[in-house]
Amino acid sequence: LHTVEEYKRFVGNGIPRLVERFAPAPERTPEGLARALEEFSERYGAHRADKTAPYAGMPEAVERLRAAGVRTAVLSNKAHALAGPVVEDYYPGQFPWVQGALPGLPTKPDPTLLHRLMEQMGASPEDTLFVGDSDVDIRTARNGGLTSCGVLWGFRGRAELEAEGADCLARTPEELVKAV
Repeated sequence: LHTVEEYKRFVGNGIPRLVERFAPAPERTPEGLARALEEFSERYGAHRADKTAPYAGMPEAVERLRAAGVRTAVLSNKAHALAGPVVEDYYPGQFPWVQGALPGLPTKPDPTLLHRLMEQMGASPEDTLFVGDSDVDIRTARNGGLTSCGVLWGFRGRAELEAEGADCLARTPEELVKAV
């Protein structure tokens, strides 16, 4: 078994990597990991909303940004088929573009899916701010040639975001709105 803090360190690189990190050593064979991933995916699909909620102030911040003309999108290492429904559950109609992990394509921090998403949006690096709460997110922004804003209310803390070189930090959703 792992602690909540350990699980916070396990997330961020997609569900297959999460399963690999929490699986007991004897189960870390290709067959064992495939079984664990299948079991996790079934359980996650049935219970993904049990303890999930938007961070306080974020729905309002996203609404304010969109009202100001900011185009919003989500890039997730969660499987593409899961990413869209999760985002839509908590931010209905607020993120017209959602890109999740696709088979055979590298995930964050590789910029491949970021560039695909930006192309769909017609966005350029000069006018895009990449917002995230982990070292993976800050690395993704840098790898994609974007300015990054690390948020301090997510899974990781200030030290990690600063060490990774976030261009700016936001302590609250209100500070994020002002940064944009």
